[in-house]
Amino acid sequence: MGIRFLKAFTPGTRNRSVSDFSEITATKPEKSLSKMKHRSKGRNNRGVITCRHKGGGHKRLYREIDFRRDKIGIPAKVMTIEYDPNRNARIALVMYEDGEKRYILQPRGLRVGDSIISDLQAPILVGNALPLRNIPLGAQVHNVEFQPGSGGQLARSAGALLDILAKEGNFVTVRLPSKEIRLISKNCWATIGQVGNLEAYSIRIGKAGRNRWLGKRPTVRGSVMNPNDHPHGGGEGRAPIGRCRPVTPWGRPALGQFTRQPKKYSSKFILRKRK
Repeated sequence: MGIRFLKAFTPGTRNRSVSDFSEITATKPEKSLSKMKHRSKGRNNRGVITCRHKGGGHKRLYREIDFRRDKIGIPAKVMTIEYDPNRNARIALVMYEDGEKRYILQPRGLRVGDSIISDLQAPILVGNALPLRNIPLGAQVHNVEFQPGSGGQLARSAGALLDILAKEGNFVTVRLPSKEIRLISKNCWATIGQVGNLEAYSIRIGKAGRNRWLGKRPTVRGSVMNPNDHPHGGGEGRAPIGRCRPVTPWGRPALGQFTRQPKKYSSKFILRKRK
């Protein structure tokens, strides 16, 4: 895995970099595990824009990822490492001994031909899944559940990992990628290792058109709009926003305002906030 830097053949390639895709071993997805998925592109059921700056983009086939890892005690072998247009991490196609195929997130260091297993007492090896209560302190995990049996929801993007800090009673203390420290049930399952493709955040887009391929439409600053379009707009020349704090186009506080509900039920599990 690495990054390939393009030469300045055109203005769009002057500061552009792409992944070298050296870890990819298959170019076409498994047909039985891929399907079409409707993309709302920021519109509601009436076609009205409800989320700005979305639209266009290339078509994508959705790969069904196994976040639950619920085939307990059946070993699997990694068949291919593939590209997934729906996430910045790579995915691995694994085949279980009973013949079933599934996609999983590719952990860092997992290669074609490796064996993985989901079990209560699985070895602490990259790609194996087991409950948090059986994972030693200091281990790095990803694809961690919030509730037992719900499937992994934490640490699923490229390079993400959770650190296991302590165990006490029915809970395990973990450090999230945001540096938040919280409690998670010891019966939740997790996968050993760090999500692969660490270089995903070092890639430089290079040109606006590449963002359009990803379905991102242009963003315009509120300070250059008219007063009827944005609270920051209006004035002569380059004027300040004229308010005590930045706000959204609808007048709500922006840039630093906490959006988490103060009485949310899960706040008691957070030992240290991310901010």
